[in-house]
Amino acid sequence: MDSSAFGAAEQFIEGTIAAALVALWLLAVGLHLARPYMLALTRKFTLRLGADLWWTIYVGMRDIFLLQVFLGSFIFFYPDVVKNNDLPITGGLAAVCAFGALMLKLMTRADADARSFYAQTILIGLGASLYLGGYLLGSQVTTVGSSISNQLASVLVTSQNQTVALALCYLSGFLVGIMGLVAVIYNLRIASPAPRGRADASAAVQPAAQS
Repeated sequence: MDSSAFGAAEQFIEGTIAAALVALWLLAVGLHLARPYMLALTRKFTLRLGADLWWTIYVGMRDIFLLQVFLGSFIFFYPDVVKNNDLPITGGLAAVCAFGALMLKLMTRADADARSFYAQTILIGLGASLYLGGYLLGSQVTTVGSSISNQLASVLVTSQNQTVALALCYLSGFLVGIMGLVAVIYNLRIASPAPRGRADASAAVQPAAQS
């Protein structure tokens, strides 16, 4: 009795997370595409402090929502959750796209780099399309009961296409792990102090340049 109640509560929470990811993906896409509008508003402020606060709040909200998308998508990295719930089969790949966009924000100049911003736009748009398409055409059509909806569900719902779902689960986890390792190595290289010889050479060049 207790185990069945626990299993039902767990499925309810996981289903709630899957439904909340729809809103989070929409917010992430909307905030990312709102950058030109936010930039235009900053030019209307008469005080530099107000413009800086507005831009800081916007960038913080945009990145936090994208981070929440990735954290919520952790359910797609657990094989037992994928097998036992009606989740969109492309949710793990969408999480990879979200993490790739976060990684670009970390390793590039973000908005100051046009190529990086375009790449982030593509990744966020692709991730939202993968998740929303899989959720709306897969998980949500399971209650319709028609032949077409059953065929879509048999392809796009994890519990009804377990072989492909588990393969994508492991693939998504592997890709995120590789990107996470690259991000850790990048952070360690940035945080590590410069070699002593290079630091001495740079210190010797500065007085010479000043003279």
